[in-house]
Amino acid sequence: MSIKGKKLAIACAMAADETKAEGIRIWDMRGVSNLTDFMVVCAGSSMPQLRAILRDVAGRVEEEHGVKPVHSEGKADSRWVVLDFIDVMVHVMHHELRDYYGLEELWKDAKEISWQN
Repeated sequence: MSIKGKKLAIACAMAADETKAEGIRIWDMRGVSNLTDFMVVCAGSSMPQLRAILRDVAGRVEEEHGVKPVHSEGKADSRWVVLDFIDVMVHVMHHELRDYYGLEELWKDAKEISWQN
């Protein structure tokens, strides 16, 4: 069964959490950005961890929900990769780049979505 929107964003966040991604946050971007409806941001502290997060988010969401990213931008070695599911964009970033670019501040007008029980 294919999922979209908020449910897909939460599935991506949960898959990232299972791979020990840190600082996982979801924002509702509707009315704030024309690029996507939901944005997931998470961080890792090493190249192997970033690769594992990317592999598991894409793989687990496809396996469990039949949805795979239509595009990805960047590589783990660049320390910032975006998985584009159209209505959900997942940013997997190294801690240093996340701090440097400050996406939380950039999208401060977006509503944060709770994803943990």
